[in-house]
Amino acid sequence: MSTYREIVGKKIKKVSADPSAGVDGEMWYNSTTGTLRGPALIAAWSSAATLPGNRTYLGGAGTQTAALAFGGALNPPGTAQSGTFEYDGSGWSSGGDLPAASDLSGGMGTLTAALKTFGRSGGPVTAEAFEYDGSTWTAGGDGGTARWGVGSAGTQTAGLAFGGFTTPPHTWYANAEEYNGSSWSEVGDLSTARSQVGFLGDGQTSALCVGGETPPSFAAINTVEGWNGSAWVSETNYPGVSQGGVGTGSESDGYFFTPSPNSTNSFSYDGSAWTAGASLATGRQNGARAGTTTAALAFGGNDGSAGNFTEEYNNSTTAYTAAAWASGGNYPINSGDFSGAGTTTASIAFGGRVYPGPNAVTGVSATYDGASWTAGPSLTTARMLAASAKNGTTTAALCTGGSEPSLSDKCEEFNGSSWTEGPNYPTTAQFGDQGVGIQTAALISGGYGGGPGSAYLDATSTYNGSSWTALSAPSNLQDSRFSATATGTSTAALMMAGTGGAGKVESWNGSAWSEQAEAITARTAGGSSGTSTDTLYFGGEGPTGVTEGWDGTAWSTRPTMGTARFSLASCGTSTLALATGGFTSSNSTEEFTGETTSLNIKDFATS
Repeated sequence: MSTYREIVGKKIKKVSADPSAGVDGEMWYNSTTGTLRGPALIAAWSSAATLPGNRTYLGGAGTQTAALAFGGALNPPGTAQSGTFEYDGSGWSSGGDLPAASDLSGGMGTLTAALKTFGRSGGPVTAEAFEYDGSTWTAGGDGGTARWGVGSAGTQTAGLAFGGFTTPPHTWYANAEEYNGSSWSEVGDLSTARSQVGFLGDGQTSALCVGGETPPSFAAINTVEGWNGSAWVSETNYPGVSQGGVGTGSESDGYFFTPSPNSTNSFSYDGSAWTAGASLATGRQNGARAGTTTAALAFGGNDGSAGNFTEEYNNSTTAYTAAAWASGGNYPINSGDFSGAGTTTASIAFGGRVYPGPNAVTGVSATYDGASWTAGPSLTTARMLAASAKNGTTTAALCTGGSEPSLSDKCEEFNGSSWTEGPNYPTTAQFGDQGVGIQTAALISGGYGGGPGSAYLDATSTYNGSSWTALSAPSNLQDSRFSATATGTSTAALMMAGTGGAGKVESWNGSAWSEQAEAITARTAGGSSGTSTDTLYFGGEGPTGVTEGWDGTAWSTRPTMGTARFSLASCGTSTLALATGGFTSSNSTEEFTGETTSLNIKDFATS
């Protein structure tokens, strides 16, 4: 009998604790648990950052960590769209728009070399093709037969499109065409004319056409045809009808999903048989896909209306826990227009006004330990819309300015047991300004001076723990703003949106503010956490629960909050954030945790 080492090429080691990494087939004996263990494959879908807009009938290309979504319709039978979005494995950001709005088009290739095929442009169907280079779409060669609802497979220089129909009047097609990077040529037709076909495949030598809808009743079918490079041949029928499904992989090693709006089914295909796979969270059709059979992405689609949902599929020894917002402990009172500092497991919030009515200004403060809030000593002066040093701690916090309801220039410091007054703010009494840093190294900017005709402010001041310094004009914000939100330190900060600032974003380098790329969604009175180059931005007036991330260069989406809210208290990092209270949210708290991974370890029998 062969030994494990002879078969696998690895020894079974004795360890006291499981390793943090491993590969499929590796095993070890855990002496602490007394078990034989090793990593095991796990196949599962998990929710991911939402598309910036609801889309169905959209096209897609790329991989799970570098995907492209383009065109589509807002709400069937809504207007075709031209927007393009790019996915980096964490969130979606805007890309270059299509030259013409289009929906129900095909897509193939990569994020930096994609092909958009056929589709409907503002009503009439088209044979147009466009190529994407990672930033811009340019015209490619037009196909022979204008149609939409096609299947697609392949690359930007070796593509295959098949099926489709025109509307109105409706004519269904069995046509298949190949693209060589500049022009299309007719190849063998499908045996059944159909549209909104399900599809997967590597391209011109391997593709699968799954189900679709056929004339004259638009009925969904389950027949499957495979392309072998020269002809279409009958394949094993799909286990259920499919209309607008998508897939990844090849004709002999494929993974197929989103077959209808009411189905969460997925199936793998080995060239002869279908095997049920992991269920999606949201059933849908006419979405788009990217990736491989072991690392796929499903995005957009119609579950009764156009959606912005995105899900990731992984089949590996790594267990993925998707980024998400979760409920935390309730704040002691219903409060909005208040301030916070700290981390998700050690934070402090203070001031604000009680919500709903009579909207009395409050000096209440409380601390959070990651599970529950504990009421603490009140501010010496009740106030709302005050600024805080957001990186402060539960034993060293700062509160300055605000409305009492008259405007205030008072500054208070917290030492872990009581609030005491510090030196007054050096410029105009104001409220709605924003602060970052810590109690002994703080930066405060913006705000509102109040009174008829008063303007939003652009002034910036620093605090060293004992005195304030009002900086001179070159250090002012580029855009005056009120009720913005900020992250970072006194030497590297980020200021986002706010009334007067529209959707504009500015960064601080220790001496001057400079404009950066605008957030995807403009809003005011939102919350934020993190650093100047690794930021989470969430909530805002609307109200909204939209969440975005900033990497120092660009904005991309993150999972939406469970409760839309604005004028909230916030703190933390880009992967561990806290959102508390705010208007429309009562006294609820939410905690954000970024995506985490771990080795999927399984016990094995020893006999």
